[in-house]
Amino acid sequence: MLELKNTITAQNTNLQELQKVLETELHLISSRDAEALISLLKVKEALLNTIQEQDLVISKVYTQASQELKDHPEITSLFSEAKELVNQCKFRTQINETAVEQGQLRLEHLRSLLLESRAKESMTYDKSGKTRGGSASGGISA
Repeated sequence: MLELKNTITAQNTNLQELQKVLETELHLISSRDAEALISLLKVKEALLNTIQEQDLVISKVYTQASQELKDHPEITSLFSEAKELVNQCKFRTQINETAVEQGQLRLEHLRSLLLESRAKESMTYDKSGKTRGGSASGGISA
């Protein structure tokens, strides 16, 4: 029982650490600190690999455990805690995804405003007096 309990407890610790990383990630996304975000993503990737490896260890130990041990209240409680932590991490990931999408939309809007402004600066008139975009020297002929 001790081995199974220790593996699940270690996984719960990893998941709590992932929660902290996701909170920091949201802060870095909103502050637009690209360098720190890239560094954090490397930490997050390593942590996710650790969680995946720990899942394999838990699976192996759980498969070898007796049914009586699997149904033990302490073990089921630890599994419930792990599931709740996973759900919280999923929720935080969705929040971070939304923050990134909103940031991309703001950048796209800014880009279109800049392009529109540039187009207005290059506005000129044709022979009939109507406005058209492009350079003023493009329509001159000898």
